[in-house]
Amino acid sequence: QVQLVESGGGLVQAGDSLRLSCEVSGRPFSSYAMAWFRQAPGKEREFVTHISWSGGTTKYADPVKGRFTVTRDNAKNTVYLQMSSLKPEDTAVYYCAGDNYRELRPITAGDITYWGRGTLVMVSS
Repeated sequence: QVQLVESGGGLVQAGDSLRLSCEVSGRPFSSYAMAWFRQAPGKEREFVTHISWSGGTTKYADPVKGRFTVTRDNAKNTVYLQMSSLKPEDTAVYYCAGDNYRELRPITAGDITYWGRGTLVMVSS
């Protein structure tokens, strides 16, 4: 059984930083790319970032470029999302997503098979 467990969400002020973690079990973590999505109240789930199996290639959505950084530790089966200069519009439930490919390609929420339960990030102004 594949499990993705996020942690690290919380309430912060605008301009603060926060790091999310996602630990994966039940599949060979180092063989697959990983992604983060987010869903704000009343909105559809949207792509945030993507990291290849090795961590050598990453991609970011325009709203988070330069502020968010995705990394992974294959020895710990964990992917991280470092978020800096947070804005109120970053408020959302953040979901860890397990891709079925090693390298990056354009993806949407419909392409993802494995999801975590999500962790809430709230940014106050």
